[in-house]
Amino acid sequence: MPVAAVAQTYPAKPIRIIVAYTPAGATDILARAIGQKMSETWGQPVIIENRPGAAGNIGSDIAAKANADGYTLLMATAGSHGINPSLYRKLPWNAVTDFAPISLVAMVPNIMVVNNRVPAKSVKELIAHLKANPDKFNYGSPGNGSTAHLSQELFKFMTGTRMQHIPYKGSAGVLADLIGGQIIVTVDNMPVYLPQAKAGKIRALAVSTATRSPAAPDLPTMAEAGVPGYSSGAWFGLMAPAGTPKAVVEKLAAETQRIVKLPDVKARLSALGAEAVGDTPVQFAAHVKAEIAKWARVIKDANVELQ
Repeated sequence: MPVAAVAQTYPAKPIRIIVAYTPAGATDILARAIGQKMSETWGQPVIIENRPGAAGNIGSDIAAKANADGYTLLMATAGSHGINPSLYRKLPWNAVTDFAPISLVAMVPNIMVVNNRVPAKSVKELIAHLKANPDKFNYGSPGNGSTAHLSQELFKFMTGTRMQHIPYKGSAGVLADLIGGQIIVTVDNMPVYLPQAKAGKIRALAVSTATRSPAAPDLPTMAEAGVPGYSSGAWFGLMAPAGTPKAVVEKLAAETQRIVKLPDVKARLSALGAEAVGDTPVQFAAHVKAEIAKWARVIKDANVELQ
């Protein structure tokens, strides 16, 4: 069947979107939001299949080895397709060659927050404080290899500062010890920390993305605050197995771009602290390659590796 005809008849049966993480998390919520709208438009069920484990590697492997017909998709993340390729010594799948990027769905900024006893009122003042006290302070993250962990290693790398890493089992522990003073700073996903910053329990210094966040428009970006070129954060995007017909990928991309602009979907994203993107397959592919290169440098410099 000609490629154009394949795209015209697609989808002719249910689609599954693999989520390589547990239900009710940001990846799962985004996949369900996109899937529901696709189902409404195309009249075919879109089934969300949670296949968690190994920091997203199990679900990603299943998606990579699925039939390349457009009926199995993956909601990829900054962790699975930006960090893991360099973090794990051996992966049974390749983030670039085994997947056809469809569209970057959303970005979730990280936020740099410090405890109130830190004298720094800005990122530049924090850098000066850290340089005057090398290795004397701790920073926290929700786990080794998380975007928060590596976002702070990127900060250290770009500013020449030195701190000790304290990994926690989730962001709740990081927040509690940040307020309590056991750690002085974190650069973690915004939704957990912004309410506490607004309540005055911690101090927000900057957002990690290249542009300011609508959720905190008064906060400067890290680049504006004194670290030019800095950008990090969580992201989520749809991918298909490599070899999926280009016309099908483009049809999926156009539908995803339409969906993320819908007011109710944008509201759901905003509730997660996420910003809708909806770019093209070419743009998303370039984003993934740039993310892999960026985190590879950070991981090598930080000497982080998982088996």
